Amino acid sequence: MQSISTKEYAIHFNSTCYDELNDFIGKSNFSKIFVLVDTNTHQYCLSYFLAQINSSIHIEVIEIEAGEINKTIDTCVGVWDTLSDLDGDRKSLLINLGGGVVTDLGGFVASCFKRGIKFINAPTSLLAMVDASIGGKTGVDLGTLKNQIGVINFSEMVLVDTKFLETLPQNEMRSGLAEMLKHGLIQDEAYWHKMSDLSKFTLDDLDALIYESILIKKNVVTQDPNENGLRKTLNYGHTIGHAIESYCLSNIEKKTLLHGEAIAVGMVLATYISHKQLGFPKEKLEYIKNTIRNVYGLVELTKEDYLEIIELLKFDKKNTHGNINFVLLSDIGQPEIDCQVDNVLILESFEYYKS
Repeated sequence: MQSISTKEYAIHFNSTCYDELNDFIGKSNFSKIFVLVDTNTHQYCLSYFLAQINSSIHIEVIEIEAGEINKTIDTCVGVWDTLSDLDGDRKSLLINLGGGVVTDLGGFVASCFKRGIKFINAPTSLLAMVDASIGGKTGVDLGTLKNQIGVINFSEMVLVDTKFLETLPQNEMRSGLAEMLKHGLIQDEAYWHKMSDLSKFTLDDLDALIYESILIKKNVVTQDPNENGLRKTLNYGHTIGHAIESYCLSNIEKKTLLHGEAIAVGMVLATYISHKQLGFPKEKLEYIKNTIRNVYGLVELTKEDYLEIIELLKFDKKNTHGNINFVLLSDIGQPEIDCQVDNVLILESFEYYKS
C-alpha cells in the first residue's frame, strides 16, 4: 500500500514502515530511543518490532499496564520519571507501540517531556490504526472522564503494520470496526455498505478497507486540524458513546466496554436522534441499528442508567457556552455539527436502542 502523506507527517504501511523508520533514524541524531508498550504489546508485539529496527542507538523499553483505566496523568508521571531516570533528553525519540491508550498517552508524554521530544506511533490495534494514532490528538482521561487532558501534536510518522492484527482478540477487532463504520456514516455511503457486510471479505480486503478508512480520517483532519468545524464530525456517536464508556468504567455493576463497543451504542442513539430531529431516513436507521446489533449485541442499560449517562454528557469536549453539542446526520455522508438535543429525545433514543 502506498504511503499517505500529510503536511505534518506520513503514514506508512506494512514492510514500508520499517524502511522508512530506519531511514528516519539513520538521518537523525537521536541520543536514545525509547519504546513505550503496555503489558499486552510487550508480550505479543515488541520482539517482532525491535527485530525490524536497524540502528546502533541504545533502545530502552518502558512498560505501562494495559487498559483504559490506566490512561491517566499518574501513568504519565510514571513514564516521565522513567524517561528522566534513564537519561532521556530533548534529542530522545519515543516510539509508541500499542493500541489507542498507548498512542494517546505516549503522544502526550512526548509532547510535554523536556517541553517536547519527537515521537512515532506504531499502532497495534485496529482502533489505533484507523483512528487513535492518526490526526495528532494526544491525551489522557480525568478519572473516568474521557480525554479531558491533552494537546494536539503530530507524530513524526505513523507505522501501520497490519501483521499486528493477528495478535488481537475478536472484541478488540470489533472495537476498531466501530470507528470504520463511523467513517462510512459521516463521509461515504458506499464505504458504509462495504463495511456493513464483512462476511465476504478476506484479510487482503481488510487491508484495503483500513487504508480507505485512514484516508477518510486524514482528509477530514487535513481540512480542520484543530477541530473548529469539519473535524467535529469524527465524533459521530461519541457524545453519548463516551458517556456510556465512562459510566460503565466507573460503575462496578456494569461490564466495562471497549471504546468501540460504547461508540457502537452511541451511533445507534445518534442515528435515531438524527431521524427524529433532521429527518434521517427511517429505513437506513433500521439498517444501521440491525447491522450494529448483529456485530456488537445489546448492552444492557436501565432507565436509571440513562439518567446518569445523560448527566455525564456535560463533560463532552465539544460542548461550548453551556450547550451539549451533538453531531447528527441528515443522511449518510451528510453530517451536521453543533446540534442541541432535548433530554426527552435522548431518553427516547435509549428505548429505541433496546427495542
